[in-house]
Parts: sequence; structure tokens; C-alpha cells
Amino acid sequence: MIADMDAGSTIGAAETGAIFKYGMIWFMLLLIIPLYTVQETSGRIGLATRMGLGEVIRRNYSHRIAILTTMPMVLTDVITYIIEYLGIAIGLSLFGIPILFTLPLFYLIHILVVIHGKYRLTESILLLISALLIIAFLGALIVRGIRPYSPVYFVPSTNFLFMLAVNVGAVIMPFMLFFQASATAEKITQLEEKYPQASLRDEFGKNSYGSLYSTAIKFMRVETLIGAIVTEMLMIVVEMVMSGVNPGMNFASIPQLAGGLSAIAGAYSPYLFGIGLVGAAFLALVVISMGSAWGFMEALGIRRGKSPIIYITESFPAVIIALILPESSLINSVLYLLVLFVFVLIGPGTLMGLIARNRSIMGQHFTSRKGEVAYWGSLLFVLVFGVLAVI
Repeated sequence: MIADMDAGSTIGAAETGAIFKYGMIWFMLLLIIPLYTVQETSGRIGLATRMGLGEVIRRNYSHRIAILTTMPMVLTDVITYIIEYLGIAIGLSLFGIPILFTLPLFYLIHILVVIHGKYRLTESILLLISALLIIAFLGALIVRGIRPYSPVYFVPSTNFLFMLAVNVGAVIMPFMLFFQASATAEKITQLEEKYPQASLRDEFGKNSYGSLYSTAIKFMRVETLIGAIVTEMLMIVVEMVMSGVNPGMNFASIPQLAGGLSAIAGAYSPYLFGIGLVGAAFLALVVISMGSAWGFMEALGIRRGKSPIIYITESFPAVIIALILPESSLINSVLYLLVLFVFVLIGPGTLMGLIARNRSIMGQHFTSRKGEVAYWGSLLFVLVFGVLAVI
């Protein structure tokens, strides 16, 4: 779930604090509900079907629908890759390093990591770097102390509605839906193979409430809830720290955002912010590659051995876009792409809701009436803010 607090989320929260100080804390706390609800539904689909979203769609709906669902998947992947590579570009710019040579190098390293499966070592390194940024924000908040700013602010201005949508897009990311379902399906399948007697099966071959399944779904829900709470609390910490930044016009520049850590790092704050941003972005790139490629290949019935081709072709345009954008527009580009996420979520989010309520697919683990109200209410909540931002 730390991948959900990626470069885009960090930048979105930082801009929120710079513009509105503590004013959106209420909204970030509110976002815990839709973040948990959407992620729990995805995980439950993975547990009930032992398949990722793409494979569930391909096996239970027409081939045409499966193909149509790959379109938002690919769009989601490319947009997410762009945001992360922009995050790396922003981090490198704080060191004064020209991205013309370094960004393609990061692209090659990313491809090598996902192709050769060096996930454990890479994850360990990147989690340490990401933790460094998180600790820095916590330390900066302690040093600065809590300021007497109101945590509740609501004025239906253009900037305010835009930043509401930015925060929605920053935490409810479409790629996480595909990753959550696929990874959870793999986990429960491996557990069933390891403990074949721990799970009960009925005459239809579906899991009843055996000890393995009941334990797995409890852990999935607890982990997802913790992840949702931690993600939003980290967003709030970043917002509170950045409340000390005073943007010149509407939005803060890259150096201004980096200066938010000056309370703890002084003149070295840009380097600390830059290293953390690059690490968070690269960690997200690895997770996105697994989640996005899995969903795409599952929907089309492509074996996972073909995944390197997907990794290369999806992320290459993102590197090019990050290279050609001027440095002055990097921050705004990230913010606008986060708003676009809100609309990209509609396709897979709707389909996921229909799958979760389908008894023939989910068996006894289909979404209850109360669950449906919570899920569709969460999806509508997300969409409303996206529409308001565009208007």
C-alpha cells in the first residue's frame, strides 16, 4: 500500500497543504471509506474466484467485453507510468541532473527489474528510500509543530474543487484494483496448495466458510483497512508539513515544495525530497508493472511469459512524454493526470461492482445489499468530484 502513496500522491498532498494549509484534512479522512470499499471488493473477487479481474471478465463475459476492458486498462497504465516518470523527473531536477540521459537509464533499470523478477531486493531498497521520505515528513511536522489552522475548509472555488479531484485521483488508483485482485488470488491459491485440508468445498466446487477462507478474508480486510488508513494519514502529514510553503500564485513550484522539509533538513531539504520522490515513484513503477500487465494479459488470455513486451510498450511513451515536457509544467501535469484518474476509474470500477454482485461468479461471497450501497456510493462519490473539477 506504500505504492499508493507514490510520487503523484506526495505531490498532490504537498500542493494541497501549500494552497489550503490544513483545510482538506476532513476530506482526506473521508476518502478512507471509498478507498477501503473499492479495494476490499477487488480483494474479495480475487479470493472468491481465484482469478484476477481480467481473467474473471474474459471467462464470464463476451470476448468483445474483455477486449473493451483492456482499453481503459492500457489507458490507466500509460497515465500511471507518466505520473511516476514525471515524479522521477521532478526528483532529479532538484539535484540539477539533466533528465535527458538519466530518465532513459531509470527506464532501462525498471524494465530489467520487472523482466528478471528482482522484486525482493528492489522492494527492500525502495521501501527504505520511501521510508526515509516518510520519516522526514514526520520529523518536519514534529519540529514545526501543529499550527492553529482549521482542518475544515470548503469554498466551491475553481482551485478548491480541482484539488478535491486531485486528492481523489491520488489515492484511488485504477492499477491498484487489478493488482489487488490478482495478487490476492495468487496468495489464496498458494495457501490452498500448501494446506489442502484447511479449506472446505461444497458440491459446486466453490469454497464454503472453511477455516482457510475465513482467515484469509479477515486478514485481507484488515490489511486493506490498515493500508487505507495509513495512506490517508501519510497524505495528511504531507499536507500539514507543506502548510508552511507559500506559493507565489495558485500552485507551488518544485523548489517551493522541496523547501517544505527545510525545518528538518535545512539547505539539504531539496536533496532529501528528491531522493524520496524518486524512490517512491520507482517503487510504484514496479507494482504498476505487475498489476497492469497481469490485468491486460488476463483479459486477453495472454500467458504471463509475454509480460516483458507489455512492460516495454506501455512505459516507453511515458518516458518520452516526461522527457519533452518543460520543467515548469511538470507539477501541473501531475495534478491534471491525477484528475484524469477519476474518470479512468469509471470503466473498471463499474465492471468490478457488477462482478461482485453476480452470485454465479462470486457464489456465497457476493456483495450484500448494504455492501452494494457502500460500493456504488463510493464510486459515485469519486465521480462527482471529478465532474465538478472539470466543470
